[in-house]
Amino acid sequence: MNTKQVDKSHYDFRKYVDQLRWASLWHQLTELIELNPGRVLEVGPGPGLFKAAAGAVGVCVETLDLDPELRPDHVASIFEMPFEDGEFDVVCAFQVLEHLPLKKSLEAFREMARVAERSVILSLPNAAKRFPVSIHIPRFGFFRFSIPKPRIKAPKHEFDGEHYWEIGKEGYSEKEVISRFCSIEGVQLIRNYRVPENPYHHMFILKVS
Repeated sequence: MNTKQVDKSHYDFRKYVDQLRWASLWHQLTELIELNPGRVLEVGPGPGLFKAAAGAVGVCVETLDLDPELRPDHVASIFEMPFEDGEFDVVCAFQVLEHLPLKKSLEAFREMARVAERSVILSLPNAAKRFPVSIHIPRFGFFRFSIPKPRIKAPKHEFDGEHYWEIGKEGYSEKEVISRFCSIEGVQLIRNYRVPENPYHHMFILKVS
């Protein structure tokens, strides 16, 4: 699991970034700002949009990736980060851990929690379909939420060359995934939610002690 999975061209702006991903970026950045962090680490920076956006609002983000072509600040494995315990206030990984088998994802998350002093922010794919809805009420503004699509049972997940698992697939219920990640010692789930504009992205804010 110490080889890159996708080529740098995967992150071409015209193919990788759409309006839904921009919406998720807004939520990621908002969650980070609310934590008022000092030193921040992003694991798996992709095209570097999160780091750039955070820098624009005065939050310095360092990045880590195995692939030097992505020009991360630190070239290293997610399983063996070259940092001391609690070296960063916040550690983030957005749509990253599903690129590893769940057992390896938990190992990577444990390492993220080790180098985080206060919090870990995750975004994971949730395949349980929801329909985004936006309503504008004069004087009150926009209200955004999503409506679940009824289904009889969860579908099985088939590895597509990138994702080994997704929340909402058979054997990976939201409850089960949360239980597995929160079984890591010192980790507490503070809140989680589906991004209203992009319900495929499921946000998790976790406290580390």
